Amino acid sequence: MTEQKVRWGILATGGIAAAFTADLVDLPDAEVVAVASRRPEPATAFAERFGIPRAYGSWEQLARDGDIDVVYVATPHSAHRAAAGLCLEAGRHVLCEKPFTLNLREAEELAGLARRHGRFLMEAMWMYCNPLVRRLKALVDDGAIGEVRTVQADFGLEGPFPPAHRLRNPALGGGALLDLGVYPVSFAQLLLGEPSDVTGRAVLSPEGVDLQTGALLSWDSGALASLHCSITGGTGTTASVTGSKGRIDVPAGFFHPERFVLHRDGRDPEEFAADPADGPRTSLRHEALEVMRALRAGETESPLVPLDGTLAVMRTLDALRERIGVRYPGDAGQTAAAVAATVPGPDAGGTPEPALT
Repeated sequence: MTEQKVRWGILATGGIAAAFTADLVDLPDAEVVAVASRRPEPATAFAERFGIPRAYGSWEQLARDGDIDVVYVATPHSAHRAAAGLCLEAGRHVLCEKPFTLNLREAEELAGLARRHGRFLMEAMWMYCNPLVRRLKALVDDGAIGEVRTVQADFGLEGPFPPAHRLRNPALGGGALLDLGVYPVSFAQLLLGEPSDVTGRAVLSPEGVDLQTGALLSWDSGALASLHCSITGGTGTTASVTGSKGRIDVPAGFFHPERFVLHRDGRDPEEFAADPADGPRTSLRHEALEVMRALRAGETESPLVPLDGTLAVMRTLDALRERIGVRYPGDAGQTAAAVAATVPGPDAGGTPEPALT
């Protein structure tokens, strides 16, 4: 795999699958060779749209395709455990959309599968692969703002979403926390690691999913993170990291920023801007490039998005759901296949399109 193109399979045909595939086909060292849906019709339409040679009407057919090196799983997260597990057991490497799974138990099962089979597995946390976010983390790690004291971040969509929408459906892992809150939580843990304590409050829908959630995470160092997510109002999607010697402010779209500003005590503010050569700020190419780099290097995990970090985020999300009283069918031990069977239509998955703007 060091010289040939990395051959991709796309599992699901929704909006996030289309966005990722559109970026993937522009990479010279990537080749999309197959796509799968639960039914042949959406798979065929997706294949024709992107010039993909093979279209499958079942996930199993894609998983068994020996010409595929790595599968991008883009179903709703209620089906991640089943879809990614199927591919791992068939010997495929996997890039799985976030949130990684419904809960920690499922995440640990996938990590265990990947490690037993010696397969590469990574959560598609594109924020962690973003060059400007990586620059921000490097500055924080190098002590540019001293010891981190607070992190603030928010992500809300305007809505309203009707009761029939997947974001309101408990069987599909609906609610603000898993779809949107995963970004603020992941941002805080990127900089501070796993918190020692988690508290939260939420407003729940009649269906029992969270319409908006406020979270307070704390660390033994004394650091705090104040985080918010919502599907009832569009927020500024901003973030701020304050340390003992300065502050970093990230304007709208903190998870794929155009710029951020470093404020250091006694100095003029410094602005760091995205390199135009890195592509549009909505590009998902950086996570694809990281997957292909790791595969060519023979790695089974990415140092940018390690599995232990993904599991730590899932532990925090589980703890928050426990605090706010959100339960999903998959939490009760329902099999991954049974939960996956609730996925509607053409496997539409991923964060709604407004999240990419």
